[in-house]
Amino acid sequence: MRAFACLLIITFLTACGISDGGGQDGPASCSNTDQKRFVRDAMFDWYYWNDLLPNTVAVGDYATPEDLLAFLTTFSPDDENGQPIDAVRGFSYIGSAEADAQFFGEGKFEGFGFSRRHLTADDIRLTRVFSGSPADLGGLARGQRILELNGRTIAEIEAAEGLDAVFDTTPIDFTMRELNGNEFTVSIAHEIVTIDPVPQWRLIPTAGGPPVGYLELSTFISTANPVFDTVFAAFRTNGVTDVIIDLRYNGGGLVNTAELLGDFFGGDVAENLTFSKTVFNSDRAAQNNDEEFFERRTNSMSLSRLVVIATRGTASASELVTNGMDAHVEVAIVGDRTYGKPVGQVGLEFCEKILRPIAFQTFNADDFGDYFDGLPVNPGCAAEDDLSVAVGSDTDPNMVTALGYLETGGCAVSSVPGIQSKPAFEDAYPQRYRGGSPWREFAGAY
Repeated sequence: MRAFACLLIITFLTACGISDGGGQDGPASCSNTDQKRFVRDAMFDWYYWNDLLPNTVAVGDYATPEDLLAFLTTFSPDDENGQPIDAVRGFSYIGSAEADAQFFGEGKFEGFGFSRRHLTADDIRLTRVFSGSPADLGGLARGQRILELNGRTIAEIEAAEGLDAVFDTTPIDFTMRELNGNEFTVSIAHEIVTIDPVPQWRLIPTAGGPPVGYLELSTFISTANPVFDTVFAAFRTNGVTDVIIDLRYNGGGLVNTAELLGDFFGGDVAENLTFSKTVFNSDRAAQNNDEEFFERRTNSMSLSRLVVIATRGTASASELVTNGMDAHVEVAIVGDRTYGKPVGQVGLEFCEKILRPIAFQTFNADDFGDYFDGLPVNPGCAAEDDLSVAVGSDTDPNMVTALGYLETGGCAVSSVPGIQSKPAFEDAYPQRYRGGSPWREFAGAY
């Protein structure tokens, strides 16, 4: 596809200045006042709902650029019940420009190296542990329960500063309970963690036909791009027409990586047709609105059916690919409905920071893009994310459901819940992180 640029992050600016994509000057200096003025002006220029912003904003009323941004993002649309749309709250934020570039360019961040999920208010389980990370080397594993952090229970922490604040400290003594009931305590410190964007892929044999392709994608970062070519070369060589893509923990990432994946999926079957349409606010529409078309790649496959494994943590660029392909091939969602974030951010650099306001909404070739409640799971295709089994294994309920759909063309019944499975309670605890760390928003990583 024609590269539009980077996210459900799109980066226009470098250093403290603005490239020709910008539209406003950088801050006159890096004083606190000038940084606040930059944030105010950038929001008036780029924010998708800038028509809802107040006519005047006195920067002196706010202590920091972050405080000012928090105020400005309260001006966002409501749903039909008059409540703020969940997908837009907190996703405009300010972070470190260096850390941002390191994550999207190399898949690296400083942390422990795990993702987690609430099962109940004080029951926190690990969903994945990144290979080679401090958490991995410390013995943490999928399905384990966090009992205490530095000798404090989850309930005690949540009643005080909250888990995210504790996870920002280092080192931490983790007291864990394994799936077999054994407990242990280990001290783990922050180190540089490298996320493998494609932890696994394989060909799954079928009876009397071509194999099914399986691909787990952790997040949309640039290091996934060369792996796609290898994966889809194997899919194409082996005549794969049906693919299961595992996006259960994928919160999104780079738009250009999503577009590349779309090319591999749709370059043969939808060449030169619309993959997505990107719409900015009325002030930026003429300069920035864009339509992306499928481009045939050497290893584009002849896709017939795409099954997406999803959870309530599947968001942003993951939904962009799912929605974009749905206009051209048969797409089924198994597991759970997605998060519902059809909007994305641009990246505006200033004073060694990056401002990422929500600036655009994406639509597919059928002009559908209003899925703020998430993309729905197919009828009967709900499946539990059973933390007691490995992601993508033969006994993984999501894989059983996905393969059953491909075999029969539908889903009979939902998977039987297991003890480590996700209950309905989880909806009370949003699984997408917001607030300035791209590895947490897009990979759910700590």
